[in-house]
Amino acid sequence: MIPTQAWADAQRLWDFQQMGHEPRPCSVAVGLGSHDLGVADTTVDLYRRGMMPVIVFTGATSRTTRERMPRGEAEHYRERAIELGVPSDAILVEPRARNTGENIRFSRALLEERGVPVSSVLLVSKPYEERRSYATARKLWPEVEWVSASTPMAFAEYVDSIGDARLVIDMLVGAQQRLMVYPRRGFMIEQAIPGNVTAAYERLRTSGFTSRLLADSMTRG
Repeated sequence: MIPTQAWADAQRLWDFQQMGHEPRPCSVAVGLGSHDLGVADTTVDLYRRGMMPVIVFTGATSRTTRERMPRGEAEHYRERAIELGVPSDAILVEPRARNTGENIRFSRALLEERGVPVSSVLLVSKPYEERRSYATARKLWPEVEWVSASTPMAFAEYVDSIGDARLVIDMLVGAQQRLMVYPRRGFMIEQAIPGNVTAAYERLRTSGFTSRLLADSMTRG
């Protein structure tokens, strides 16, 4: 049972992660690999709406996907997209990335290798990692315009779809910590973080939602 205060704090982090971008036509879409096949579904929906001619799915495996996506996150995303009607020649697969920075760097290298001209990118992520992904992409590939996108779902609806509230809240806390710590390490651009968001993060961390925190950075951001 998740306490009422923890739900409220998680909702605040969820809301902060939303960038509020309106999807628009871009050169390509980059779908960030994860445990959530909804990223692939949303990328497919954007493709059907004519938002991009080329999709890159990027991601190896992680501790949360090793069993459910044994062929790698990007490959499972590709299979899902083809099942939903996307032609295979519209999809590029980047199978090595193990973190968001590698997702961006390796996707850029793949697109350059294939000669795909890129001026703008639809960056498709899990809903609770929009801001973290955007800040990373802006840092690592500042020459292009980034438009954030994710499955349009309410927090409670998303938790129900995943079926594991603690996992989702742990991920939210981990994403928030990285927004606070990574700019100082040169991994992403700085984001202005409201005080009530920082307070919500601190309460959740103190309450034990810590499984996705950086092992070497258990201090305040």
